[in-house]
Amino acid sequence: MVGIKDLAKKAGVSISTASYALNGSARVSEKTRDRILAIADEMNYIPNMAGRNLRKKSTEIIGVYLTSYKGTFYADLLEAMLEAVKEKGYDLITCSGDRSRLFLPQGMIDGALILDAFFPDEEIMNYAKRGKSIVVMDRTIAHANIHQVLLDNRGGAKQAVNLLLENKPSQLFVISGPCGNYDSDERLIGAEEVLATTDIAYQILPGDYTAAAGYKAGQQIFERYQNKPIGIFALNDEMAIGLYNYFKTTALEIGKDIFIVGFDNIEIGDYLKPTLTSIGYSESEWGKVAVNTLLAMIEGMKTEDRNIQTKIYSGDSA
Repeated sequence: MVGIKDLAKKAGVSISTASYALNGSARVSEKTRDRILAIADEMNYIPNMAGRNLRKKSTEIIGVYLTSYKGTFYADLLEAMLEAVKEKGYDLITCSGDRSRLFLPQGMIDGALILDAFFPDEEIMNYAKRGKSIVVMDRTIAHANIHQVLLDNRGGAKQAVNLLLENKPSQLFVISGPCGNYDSDERLIGAEEVLATTDIAYQILPGDYTAAAGYKAGQQIFERYQNKPIGIFALNDEMAIGLYNYFKTTALEIGKDIFIVGFDNIEIGDYLKPTLTSIGYSESEWGKVAVNTLLAMIEGMKTEDRNIQTKIYSGDSA
């Protein structure tokens, strides 16, 4: 690989002059800069970003850490994040996995947005103690260099259960999410807080946020059906879709015999028959608030934790 020493030698200038030219510094004339840049193109010179970042102490890049890239959940969120970083002159990279976590302590990114259930709290806290700026979107963790931008999961779950209760179901089922998932845990707490104040019989069925889990839960619920309406709160829309897939194989009608409410309001819910009632929020707002909070931290500005509110997106399933 061609280095800056090779470029400087070819151009007949010092390494510092070559560096000034590459960085657009006024310390070199326009004629000299243009000549050095032309030689750099000719030699296919690629700057060593790691070394440059260490000198500048800034990359103008932030990273968002995700649990996985599956499903439709992340699309609008990431699009909003990308729009927000570009408005401030930054770039965004999407990360997943153990090795990518080293980008933060190695100075490859200026800060991190964390929506990754596998990113340990201890590691996040360790980086915060080293002065790294972090926004968590999937947990609560206290440190001056960490801020939370979280969904109002409990409030949304309460909205869902109260809506199902309006249909006067004979019993109610809640399909949980992955064990240890912050959003799932919060939604389950919110649902149970409402159900604890009623006399209605309810059960918690295990789920993992996949359509397959919803399908399996549908089978279990069908076995308990007693010719009376049933309410089901799926803690995400993917599992609600699985319920649809199962109940299509039965004579039961969604919106009449079975009432379903999901969570996340993904677009496909509008195309289901009957349309899916879901608890939603603005992915655009969530993504932009998270990015702007992190950039404010990086730039030394005062900021605070934020909650993103939810609302009911009415369909015909409940």
